Amino acid sequence: MPRRLLIVHHTASPTLHELFESVRAGATTDEIEDVDVVTRAALRATAVDVLEADGVVLGTPANIGYMSGALKHFFDTIYYPCLEETRRLPYGLYVHGNNDVAGAVRGVESITTGLGWEQACRPVTVIGAPGKDDLAACWELGATLAATISPG
Repeated sequence: MPRRLLIVHHTASPTLHELFESVRAGATTDEIEDVDVVTRAALRATAVDVLEADGVVLGTPANIGYMSGALKHFFDTIYYPCLEETRRLPYGLYVHGNNDVAGAVRGVESITTGLGWEQACRPVTVIGAPGKDDLAACWELGATLAATISPG
């Protein structure tokens, strides 16, 4: 039975869309088998989506030194329904900002620590326009999460 990778994203700009597409391309590479990739906008993702997932990738802009309100809303919605059921869920994170992303990363890490989720790889942080290395890092993030949960 295929495993499910959930990508929860707040893609509010062309830059974030570029990062999101790179993550999705890595997660759906032909080299990794038996992983279904499901994408949900942060304002539409539900606790059921998380409960059905074997791994999660989170994507957000850094807004005023923190994760987007949409991603925070996602966490507020799923926190208690998923608290006990999703411990040790592998996750990854990508964050884009214009000058600083540390607060956004810290906020996500604080919440995922409370949920008991396990970081599968270091967060991908991009400041300014993404370069070739940034897009490759996002591709790797998607591929790493998919490979982490792949049964094969």
